[in-house]
Amino acid sequence: MSRQRMVRVNELLKREVASALYRVMNEAGFDLTAVTVTGVDVGSDLRTARVRVSIRDHRDERRKMLNLLRRHRGDIQELLHRNVILKYTPKLSFELDESIEQGDRILQILYKMENSGELERGGGSKDPTP
Repeated sequence: MSRQRMVRVNELLKREVASALYRVMNEAGFDLTAVTVTGVDVGSDLRTARVRVSIRDHRDERRKMLNLLRRHRGDIQELLHRNVILKYTPKLSFELDESIEQGDRILQILYKMENSGELERGGGSKDPTP
């Protein structure tokens, strides 16, 4: 399958999985506003797909929420099967994506460095060596 087609399928599945979450995940203890589908990587044979999700502000409950997603995998796949026309409906696997949180931490460190004078605003260096 061409690279462009894989990118389009990944984006389509990302949108559809995010939409399916709102229809399927209505359990107590599951905060849908904290969950973001950050990406989908479908296998080259379209039979499997890794779904990366970010779960914000629920540090202690992330694993529990991720397990709830995994438990409803079949329901989400069923909605994909009905709404997306592909040769195969991929088997989904959910994994936690911490890249957004890591980016936030890096930005906080840079902000602190900038405010303490360790880092000059605008990315310039304090040492004016030619």
